[in-house]
Amino acid sequence: MSQDADRGETGGNLPQNRSLLLVALGSNMPSDAGSPAQVLQKAVAEIVQAGAVIRAESRYYVTPAVPAGSGPDFVNAALALETHWSAMEAITVLHGIEAKLGRRRTKRWAERIIDLDLLAVDAAIRPNVATVRQWMALPLEEQQEKAPGQLILPHPRMHERAFVLEPLADVAPDWVHPILRKSVIEMRDALSAEARAPIVPLD
Repeated sequence: MSQDADRGETGGNLPQNRSLLLVALGSNMPSDAGSPAQVLQKAVAEIVQAGAVIRAESRYYVTPAVPAGSGPDFVNAALALETHWSAMEAITVLHGIEAKLGRRRTKRWAERIIDLDLLAVDAAIRPNVATVRQWMALPLEEQQEKAPGQLILPHPRMHERAFVLEPLADVAPDWVHPILRKSVIEMRDALSAEARAPIVPLD
């Protein structure tokens, strides 16, 4: 069951000067904070302490590492946040929490204590449609080697990742991708059964 934290619904009107932020969380390494699930719990507490209001929190899911064989299974979740932060302020806050919890950025798609990905800020497109589409179309082999040097919104891989869309459907099922014009539920349901099958709720 999703946990409505403030506990409003993501479809309601936000107070003036506040935005809806969608954030993906993941961990597949224990730390001083405890198990991967406990690390996610600590990250959520840090996000609240930083000033965000959690409108909804997903269940925790166990998901295989991507690419296959690259490490232990992840625990993944998603949040819908209400905040006055700009997109860049949100990135600064999230990266600061990652560092506080022990994240060290070495190589892409490695094992990690905590991963906090900003998926979307309302219906914002950054920096422009052409650039977002370029990153959305990047082949898998290049995804493992290249990272954008600027913030890309919506997250260019969110529409094809079951480990993102399954928890996101708990908290923002009706959010519509501003380029694809599909809701979270529609994007999730467009994935193959094979892609979705390994994503299971944490006991």
